[in-house]
Amino acid sequence: MIVPPDRGMSTFMMIDQAAAQLEALGNPTRLRIYRNLVRAGDAGLPVGRLQEQLGIAASTLSHHLRRLIAMRLVAQERHATTLICRANYPAMEALIAFLVAECCADAPSGGGIGVED
Repeated sequence: MIVPPDRGMSTFMMIDQAAAQLEALGNPTRLRIYRNLVRAGDAGLPVGRLQEQLGIAASTLSHHLRRLIAMRLVAQERHATTLICRANYPAMEALIAFLVAECCADAPSGGGIGVED
């Protein structure tokens, strides 16, 4: 998860971490996996159902899930014999917050998003 600067992490480290998370999401298959998990909500999805939805091999899904888990964008939890995958919403929110934190900070007055000259 990306920690805001007021919690002791340097801007460089935040940029480095955000870049790693964005790089992980830059792969089309991983982005599809992540979007499906975000759409699933807090309940998440069993790995088998996620595989069916995406139409990819189990080994391919496992490979891409490992990367998303390593970047703390996805969490897994075992329920008996079922492995449930969930989007890590706090990490997603932190990444989005990092991206928009300084939106238009250096823009001339009134030069925000969607404002035409």
